[in-house]
Amino acid sequence: MTHLILPKDVDSKFRFITVASQRAKQIQNGAKPRVEARSRKATRVAMEEVLAGAVSWEVRDEAAEKAAAAAAAAAAAAEA
Repeated sequence: MTHLILPKDVDSKFRFITVASQRAKQIQNGAKPRVEARSRKATRVAMEEVLAGAVSWEVRDEAAEKAAAAAAAAAAAAEA
């Protein structure tokens, strides 16, 4: 796998590697592969899963999450 054609939902090579590495850790810890892969190595299997779209992931906006948590805490404090 020297040249990868990334799926349209993966916006960068960095994101692809990040998602695949997290999935590889899951496979190493005993998770079952979601696709039939030619390799038994967890990293290769994980890369093939991401390329096949068998791994779901989302990009979280940490600033928005912190703002929402702060707003919820403020609302709870105002009620008390």
